[in-house]
Amino acid sequence: MTAITLAEAKEKLGELIDRVAQGETVEILRDGQPVAQLAPPRSKKQPIDFEMLKAIREQMPPQSEDAGTFMRRFRDDERY
Repeated sequence: MTAITLAEAKEKLGELIDRVAQGETVEILRDGQPVAQLAPPRSKKQPIDFEMLKAIREQMPPQSEDAGTFMRRFRDDERY
């Protein structure tokens, strides 16, 4: 991780953004103490593939009872 002063960060913000875009993390110091970090995003979110979800759902067998009945039966059958 690179550490730079706040004054240097102000001068070179565009360059710092380019470095962060390449995966580098930059720590910004004020009076020798860390006050901020520039870091790349943790991960990019993938869009939901609704067509894939629909295909999976269509492959699932139909349920013979509604969720409330299932949960009641599950609680009653599994006690103690």
